[in-house]
Amino acid sequence: MSAETTNGSLLARIDSPSDLRKLSIEQLPQLCAEIRQFLIESLSVNPGHFASSMGAVELTVALHYVFDTPYDRIVWDVGHQAYGHKLITGRRDNFATNRTFGGLSGFPNPDESPYDTFSAGHASNSISAALGMAIATILKKDRPRRNVVAVVGDASISGGLAFEGLNNAANTPNNLLIVLNDNDMSIDKNVGALNSQLAHLTTSRIYNDLRYKTFKVLKKLHLVSDRRKGALLRFNNSLKSLLSKQQNLFEGLNIRYFGPFDGHDIATIVRVLNDIRDMEGPRILHLRTVKGKGYAPAEADPASWHAPGRFDPVSGKREGSKAGAPLKYQDVFGNTLLELARKNDKIVAITAAMPSGTSISTMQAEMPGRVFDVGISEGHAVTFAGGLAKDGMRPFVGIYSSFLQRGYDHIIHDIALQRLPVIFCIDRAGIVGEDGATHHGAFDIAYMRTVPGMIVASGRDEHALRNLLYTAQANDHGPFAIRYPRGGGRLAEWQNVMRELPIGKGERLTDGSAIAVLTIGPVASAAAEAIAKAREKGIDAAHYDMIFAKPIDEDILAEVAAKNCPIITVEDGTIDGGMGSAVSDWFTSHGIPRTIVRLGMPDKFIPQGTPAQLHAICGYDADGILAAIIKTAKQ
Repeated sequence: MSAETTNGSLLARIDSPSDLRKLSIEQLPQLCAEIRQFLIESLSVNPGHFASSMGAVELTVALHYVFDTPYDRIVWDVGHQAYGHKLITGRRDNFATNRTFGGLSGFPNPDESPYDTFSAGHASNSISAALGMAIATILKKDRPRRNVVAVVGDASISGGLAFEGLNNAANTPNNLLIVLNDNDMSIDKNVGALNSQLAHLTTSRIYNDLRYKTFKVLKKLHLVSDRRKGALLRFNNSLKSLLSKQQNLFEGLNIRYFGPFDGHDIATIVRVLNDIRDMEGPRILHLRTVKGKGYAPAEADPASWHAPGRFDPVSGKREGSKAGAPLKYQDVFGNTLLELARKNDKIVAITAAMPSGTSISTMQAEMPGRVFDVGISEGHAVTFAGGLAKDGMRPFVGIYSSFLQRGYDHIIHDIALQRLPVIFCIDRAGIVGEDGATHHGAFDIAYMRTVPGMIVASGRDEHALRNLLYTAQANDHGPFAIRYPRGGGRLAEWQNVMRELPIGKGERLTDGSAIAVLTIGPVASAAAEAIAKAREKGIDAAHYDMIFAKPIDEDILAEVAAKNCPIITVEDGTIDGGMGSAVSDWFTSHGIPRTIVRLGMPDKFIPQGTPAQLHAICGYDADGILAAIIKTAKQ
């Protein structure tokens, strides 16, 4: 934030929520305006998740104004909306380090602040986590009463875990407050029947006040008890639905519902929160907000401004890709998928609220009837794909690596067990950069490799990715996982005449006898650079692109074994259970002693930073691979 913006501002005086509570309610709109201006100025030069946090400013300020945080708990769902929260909880002066190595995490992180009560990188976990806290505070008999609030935003309410949490909240004694930040968006346009219902829910404050007071009177007269409260709620809700000809989903679950209210009217939000703060039992406050609120370009195109990169704060012009830069891997996938779908009418595509994020939107624009956005529900996406495959279709499921973890049981039970030809297109595999530990695609090789019948592959460049996509749909190979990283590739001419690859066969790229370097995926380019530098130092290293982590190419392994030289494996994923583990397992099972050095992500969570920084820290950038070659050659 500039000096002129900071001097004399309200935000400059807020070092904690206790400072915020010293303000009058009349000052809160000014504070909200200053927070938005701070976010515009900061995120224009240090990119992050922009539109979601802009839309959540008033509800953020109101929550910390009404509740005694951090004693009272606020549990954020999807940290995209929590930048304002960071600013007023002591991190304003460090916000320039957001999403940088050694700086602030881009998401709520309990290791970073006591105000961050629970990790929030993936959607839909807030209700379950907050419900656990709400029950814990009852069991511990915390005094004074400790309030717990779950803030659900960016369509997280549509996720299966959120429904499970809602169901349990309705059937377990608790005082949980759920704030629904309803901006009609996830990252792309929100989909599904739930969104349609949320857009039309109405209720009267007078009605809610009267109902609550009536319940208190009846309870005092011993005409109703907490035990019978559910029955009374169900009767009342049925009567209300009959008269209004409208069913309220939340009240159908016996959860008190308040709203919808204007999520940008801070005086109203503060009043309502004060009114319902000390009520007993679970309740939900429905706020309608605008994603990107306060910045016209983001309001007009919230999907593009979810994470816009650098931009000019005055004109709103976003920094584009450099001319001549290679296409992003996700766009190579999206264009190739459309190319294949034009020739194969069995191909359908599935995404979980990320059509533009995965570039499945490319096929969606031309073939909307063959593309299915199922919302934030990765488990359903997988099983839905299984149903399509069972009846003859070739589903391509495009999901980020870290999000696909949520569908693991479905992959095993609903796909692999039946050997269904579902093609998992695992985007953002490996180090993703500034989103940090919750988003790195560390585990997909390891978790897919353990599944019987699963093919696990990764191409070293765009041509190899296209060949794998072509191979996966050309024949029924059963479940097929293809991983590729975030960001751009390296080929200016990314299109090639696609060909079918033999399953489980890699390729020798460079011959050598001193050391054998085995890679999988685009990390091959860093290895090739290291091998070239090693040759200059007199170390003759062979380079093999394994392509498949499963089935592993046993002919290559036998060839490497015959060289009787040390082996270095390199992968952009966890070394525990990854391709290097597959190589070690093969040598062990064949009783062949060999020095095997595995490079990849170590057995710990990797923080945020640029991909180049993190590859270097993990030791598998070109310099790290070269150092490993030199060290191994000396042994």
